Amino acid sequence: MFRALILLFAFTAATRAVEKKPNFIFVIADDHRWDAMGAVQKEHGEKARYPWFETPSMDRLAAEGVRFRNAFITHSICSPGRAGFLTGQYTHANGVMDNGTPFPIDSVTHATLLRDAGYQTAYFGKWHMGNQRERPGFQHAASFVDQGTYQDCPVLVNGVRTPTKGWIDDVSTDFAIDWIKQNHAKPFSVVLGFKSPHNKRGGPGLPERIRNLYEGKTTRRTPNCDLAAVYHPPLTEADKGKERGLSANAVHLDYLRHIKGIDENLGRLLDALDDLKLAEDTVVVYSSDNGYYLGERGLGDKRALYEEGLRIPFIVRYPRLFPKGKLVDEMVINQDLAPTFLDLAGLPAHPGMHGTSFKDLALGNKPANWRTSFLTYYRKELGDTPTCHGIRTDNAKLIFYPKNPEWTEVYDLKNDPYELTRLPADGPLATSLKAELDKQMKAVGFKP
Repeated sequence: MFRALILLFAFTAATRAVEKKPNFIFVIADDHRWDAMGAVQKEHGEKARYPWFETPSMDRLAAEGVRFRNAFITHSICSPGRAGFLTGQYTHANGVMDNGTPFPIDSVTHATLLRDAGYQTAYFGKWHMGNQRERPGFQHAASFVDQGTYQDCPVLVNGVRTPTKGWIDDVSTDFAIDWIKQNHAKPFSVVLGFKSPHNKRGGPGLPERIRNLYEGKTTRRTPNCDLAAVYHPPLTEADKGKERGLSANAVHLDYLRHIKGIDENLGRLLDALDDLKLAEDTVVVYSSDNGYYLGERGLGDKRALYEEGLRIPFIVRYPRLFPKGKLVDEMVINQDLAPTFLDLAGLPAHPGMHGTSFKDLALGNKPANWRTSFLTYYRKELGDTPTCHGIRTDNAKLIFYPKNPEWTEVYDLKNDPYELTRLPADGPLATSLKAELDKQMKAVGFKP
């Protein structure tokens, strides 16, 4: 009888654990490229670009959760990337195709669906959808308009302009932690948006504690720093080795200082969850709205469809369910976040979502039909990157420029990860990639 009671208690506890709704925290940086993380630099060994760079909080999150080593943004620019995370849709479907478009207030997002299911929803920090003041789907917000400022940035607290003091990424984290402390009795879903490491970096844009960090350190060049983008004039021999785009070491140091600052704030957030005994039941995701170029092909932004612009960090921790220290190499995209949050909350994905829950991947169970390619595109706005679209598979890429088809780029990523050698646009690899591109465009209803 006693043994039966013990078994019944154990079964009841396990059932409650499965039924318990997790909390969600999505931490999104601005312009954080995939390899600017201590764990990745250690992994790269002799090929590491900044081998001395450390991010203990991101590394902690990875050690306690799952790191996706092939994570991508499908539209590599700030607002479209953010809209894709929220809606689970490609941007031609959700309507945010550039940085000046406000997020449609009637959009269906992970926040609206979780809110309707009884979750408390809150947004903190950078939103960046034009000059929009609303935060659709979020019941509470402490967020700034457009780019804001790094220091003493006014914040809209539920629509009321409120002065703040200090570095905005510290301030945004303070707002998030304070809200969680007051509202953790019920399940919650929080987004924390960092401004870093977006431009106007360094100097007064940094808190004093890290302004001079890494003095004397140097970063390494990559082989594609001496190439030009296909839409730029080719480099001459005299040009090679010169600083172009954002290839200067001083620029890299400021960029990494900003990431160090947000790593510290991620650590504060994780510590707060520990103190509140919430860590076990809270899904924490860290990622970025796009990748970033640090001088590769003479570039210094995102926008183009080369690897550095598309690849993003992506770490997920959920101690109650996911394993520790797991590495996943299957491709995930930003549209996968929303359906995953809903899946973990026991809710169906909205039928209009293009992404797929990565829950099974994180558990080590690769679905038989998991993607082997994805559509990516960019519509020209600022700068000289032309409108383009393409297909990225697990080992190759094709980029097509509608106004200049002669620029078509084909790369064998398995043997040429830096995209150094353009392959023939009418060769066998190009032919198979064009067929896959047509298939993926049709699947999501994209018409260039």
